[in-house]
Amino acid sequence: MPSIRAAIAEALVKRGMAQKDVSELLGISPPAVSQYVSKKRGYNIEFGKEIKESISRLTDDLWEKKIDNPAKGICEICRMMRDDEDTCSPARCE
Repeated sequence: MPSIRAAIAEALVKRGMAQKDVSELLGISPPAVSQYVSKKRGYNIEFGKEIKESISRLTDDLWEKKIDNPAKGICEICRMMRDDEDTCSPARCE
């Protein structure tokens, strides 16, 4: 999950969202966002095409304020990763 949050945080900051707002949206601390953006924190996982597209859609929905809680979307992406590569344990997704 940290790698998914890192990808979302980085994308939102690149679009111009303040790190403080990203932290509130993702339910993490501002220093965590800073570390995600600077690539000092988060797992270094190479996402497949389908996962990248899902992260992009979730990021778009957050940016456009279509959703205000990314937890369900992050869990769905985590499940996709687990099904594809067993990279996410079930306990961390639920």
